[in-house]
Amino acid sequence: MSSNLSEKVESIESDNNLAAVSEVEAGIRDFVRNDVAYLRRPAATPSATDAPLDVNADATVNNVNSLIQRVAGTSLAEIENLVAELEALRDLLHNEGQRVQREIAGYAQLSQAAMKSTRMIADNVSQWKKAAENLRGD
Repeated sequence: MSSNLSEKVESIESDNNLAAVSEVEAGIRDFVRNDVAYLRRPAATPSATDAPLDVNADATVNNVNSLIQRVAGTSLAEIENLVAELEALRDLLHNEGQRVQREIAGYAQLSQAAMKSTRMIADNVSQWKKAAENLRGD
């Protein structure tokens, strides 16, 4: 069930990405067509043709800029989310590393205490054996 949901989410995301790419391509095509059309138009009188071409070119540039900003805005938001997630994971790993180091230090101290206790017990047992052998031998 969850795999179907994740597949649907991925499908929707890829559809959104394809739609955004198509929108950018369409905007670029329009911009190029307008730019090429400007070059193909015969030069009539400079005063009559300059104003409409500048307005049309400015509008096209603004449209392309807004289109690119919309597409880039989504990508930037995703990148910022990923950076935030990676920073959170880095902090988690750092904290876990410190915790593991503390645990290891605790186990090392426990191991040293156990070895000292074992030595003390072994020394006491050997002293008791010697004392028992001395009592039997007497």
